[in-house]
Amino acid sequence: MRGYLTAGTALPMVAVVLALSGNAAGKKGPRSYYLALGDSLAYGIQPGKGGRPGAFDTGYVDPFAARLRKLSPKIKVVNYGCPGESSVTFSRGGCPWLREGQKLHDPFRGAQLNAALSFLRAHKGKVSPITLTLWGNDLGPLSAKGKGAPRAIASFASRLDSILEQLRKAAPTAEIIVTGAWNLEADQFTRTEPLYRSLDAAIARTAAASRARVANTYAIFTPPGNVRRVCVLTYICAMGDPHPNDAGYRAMAEAFFAASGYPRKP
Repeated sequence: MRGYLTAGTALPMVAVVLALSGNAAGKKGPRSYYLALGDSLAYGIQPGKGGRPGAFDTGYVDPFAARLRKLSPKIKVVNYGCPGESSVTFSRGGCPWLREGQKLHDPFRGAQLNAALSFLRAHKGKVSPITLTLWGNDLGPLSAKGKGAPRAIASFASRLDSILEQLRKAAPTAEIIVTGAWNLEADQFTRTEPLYRSLDAAIARTAAASRARVANTYAIFTPPGNVRRVCVLTYICAMGDPHPNDAGYRAMAEAFFAASGYPRKP
């Protein structure tokens, strides 16, 4: 497993540099399959909707896929996103959504990571992009971690590093895009801002080690000088639910597309 900087040594402009970098595969455009991985954000969860997978059709995967189809009309989407998934269950198995008797957009058995690796091997060279969203269920409100927050961030970064390393090995030329972090704690933004900035930087550094890109979601949900933006684009202030609304998910899709480096078409 590769080494990485500790969570407390965030470097300025890391996310910006990564958004402009990446592997050469991004210039080739999307291929036959788009593989979406991760937690409830990949699944597209929103409060008040039913349990059927088909009811969750406005997550970021959907508008991002629509953008991809303008470049590759026949691209197929495989969405293994599991609500409640953490980097631990992602690697070891035990998808919480399945344990609750719910269904996934695209079913798999065992660990989501193993399912992803099997899919990549079965469709070698045909999968790109790959998106990955993990961190919310690993860390929760960082303010609750207290003095242990830097250690928790570092542990998560280590697990993410292992996941990305395996995905990159199975898909050496695919475009891999990781979701960045943002500050969910609008009620104590000033106090927690350094923690979430540190987490976002740790994700960026870890992604860079596997030649992955980062969707700059921090700039969407908690841009400088506009703390309440997260209230507009998620349900956190109105309902105490951190998931994005339709506008928030569309903004995430735009961040993924911007990070992809794919050419824009009308």
